[in-house]
Amino acid sequence: MTSLITELNTMYKTLKYQEEAVDKLVKQANELLERSGPKTCIFKAPTGSGKTIMMAEFLSRLVENRKDGKDFSFIWAAPRKLHNQSKEKLENYYKDTRTLQCSNIEDLVDKKIGENEILFLNWESINKKDNVFVRENENDFNLTSIVENTLEDSREIILVIDESHHTASAENTRGLVEIMKPKITIEVSATPHMTSDYRVVVEFEDVKAEGMIKKEVAINPELKEENLEGKGSDEFVLEQAIAKREELKKHFKAIGKEDINPLLLIQLPDRSSMDFEDKKEEIEDLLNKEFNISTDNGRLAIYLSEDKRNLENISKNCNEAEVLIFKQAIALGWDCPRAYILVLFREWHSANFSIQTVGRILRMPETQHYSEIEELNKGYVYTNIANNKIHIEEEIAKDYFTLYTAERDKTYKDIDLISCHTKRQRETTRLNPVFINIFLDISKGSKLKDKLKQDIAKITDHIPLNGVVHLERVGTIEDPVEVYKDLALAKTLKELENAFKYFIADALHSGGMFPEQRSVGRVCTAIYQFFLDAFNMHYEEKQREITTIVLSKENNQHFRDAINKALKEYQARHPKKENELIVDKNWNVPKKIEYNANYGEQKPDVRRSILKPYYSVSSKSRQYQTEKDFVDFLDNHTSVEWWFKNGEGHGTFFAIPYTDTDKVEKLFYVDFIVKVKDGRIGLFDTKSGITAEIAGPKSDGLQKYIKEENKKGKNLFGGIVIPKSGSFWTFDKAPYKYDKSLTGWEILEF
Repeated sequence: MTSLITELNTMYKTLKYQEEAVDKLVKQANELLERSGPKTCIFKAPTGSGKTIMMAEFLSRLVENRKDGKDFSFIWAAPRKLHNQSKEKLENYYKDTRTLQCSNIEDLVDKKIGENEILFLNWESINKKDNVFVRENENDFNLTSIVENTLEDSREIILVIDESHHTASAENTRGLVEIMKPKITIEVSATPHMTSDYRVVVEFEDVKAEGMIKKEVAINPELKEENLEGKGSDEFVLEQAIAKREELKKHFKAIGKEDINPLLLIQLPDRSSMDFEDKKEEIEDLLNKEFNISTDNGRLAIYLSEDKRNLENISKNCNEAEVLIFKQAIALGWDCPRAYILVLFREWHSANFSIQTVGRILRMPETQHYSEIEELNKGYVYTNIANNKIHIEEEIAKDYFTLYTAERDKTYKDIDLISCHTKRQRETTRLNPVFINIFLDISKGSKLKDKLKQDIAKITDHIPLNGVVHLERVGTIEDPVEVYKDLALAKTLKELENAFKYFIADALHSGGMFPEQRSVGRVCTAIYQFFLDAFNMHYEEKQREITTIVLSKENNQHFRDAINKALKEYQARHPKKENELIVDKNWNVPKKIEYNANYGEQKPDVRRSILKPYYSVSSKSRQYQTEKDFVDFLDNHTSVEWWFKNGEGHGTFFAIPYTDTDKVEKLFYVDFIVKVKDGRIGLFDTKSGITAEIAGPKSDGLQKYIKEENKKGKNLFGGIVIPKSGSFWTFDKAPYKYDKSLTGWEILEF
């Protein structure tokens, strides 16, 4: 249920943070294997980070090329039906290498877990005391005997507890772990509740930086009371959510992504809620009458245990369903990257936001952020739950939600400052259209046309043939299906198309490029143009023939070589840069900024902030206190027209380049931008303690920037600011000097 780009990513490329996590897990596991007694390792990874794929790769690397002679069997336990989903993912991951075998307990005909075999279990089923696989039985086919038989074969058992925060702390779970006798237990969760001396952590920010998940989640953005118009709050909230969905759809169209249809999720209360049925019918009726969204016209899908409609291909980006009704129970393990909006109604008995619920809208539909329109990099929650009733339980979610919005005052006039932001390396690994011409030149120069064999009959898949179902085995532990031989069957056009794209993605990855959809498309276009130029074969008419020629064993290597040569030439023209600074020539104070739960609304008497209302970080540190005091200073100074509290980390905020003590070019986000009534623009950064002592490189970078911009006609001033003796002192010269007597410093005046 993932998009093509997600499949490509998981099949051909492990991201940097994933590689690092897998390496740490392997190292940690090997260390624990050498220690006496059972050990536990916690693997904490955010929702949307690819936990299952990382675990799959970890298990693969753990068993491959061992020199110590250790053999392993594995147990993978997960709540609800998540074990089935994990089993499918791992089977797909290992389908080519066959590194590990994935099995259910019914598959263990020899009553033991084999070498490099993973037994998948459902916690809820085996937690039942009367479960056939837990209790003793006449066939001696139970978990205890399976574990004992496995250990007798001199294999270590490694236990993986997936979504461990749901199960690992329960008393009966600990009893089951004792039955399994694992040498190592790996507890996997986005929000682990356990403690252990051994931990591997994937940082939330690393996942976000790679574009795997959205940058933030906004709650009720841009709601206006005047739009209520006598509507009930449910209808109003739903109306706003649908309007946001339409807006996002238009945004995708504007950037050429018409095939992405953003999905709105409506979460109903759990079945135990008395108003479940009424709410379900009410919402369905409202959607149909007011918005023409129904299951009949395909715009509405329902995912409830007792009612499932229009769910086929629901996760595909182009699926026609615009709204999905579900309940909290399906949140765990469910994946639909095109989901952008979550609607929650106040009938909830508990208004706690869970990362497992909100996680349904965290993933990006193409595992990338969109630089063109920032709104596409956010998730949205619409709710009529009062703010004082919203409690965010998990730390990971607390920093992620945006609860408040401040808007720029209408009196603002553009200041057009030069600013910078950092271009991530990943952006340099994407192909631009120049690649097409490079590929065509390479193909011509290497005489690719003359090397190709064109009379390729077909590309085949091997499928089971003449299988038999032994009805007497149905419902037993024996496999009822047997296959005696297979049949070579020509790939369908769709299968050829997918294989073609997978081939290109693999070639890109091998050549050091990120195999995202846009780059895959560039290579596709280049190959299609080659066939048009060389053989007068039009893609629209000859798609099957073209893809067959490329994918054939006789020709495949020739095309891979041509792609590799073109990539080498492309990379020579577009060298990678670790930190490329991009100049923004006309930076202005953002029209609006959204703040998360770490912020609280400032005093109502803050008047001169250009953003209304003003929100500040809730912190008691010395540095934040200095910033708050400086806010009071600016707000009470009659010469100040307005001030802006700058942020950091991305292109929304103002930054200047500077060179640190290691001669590395970095960005300096000054704390405050101040407009003085005489027309000057002040750039100030507040410091205290040790931060003032080491501010030299930033200060010198700031003074260089001010000097250069003033030569161009700007009217800038500013510097480092520190508090002392009830006054603010500033240093506005170069080079920077600091001592306790503040030699060369002056009291800040406007």
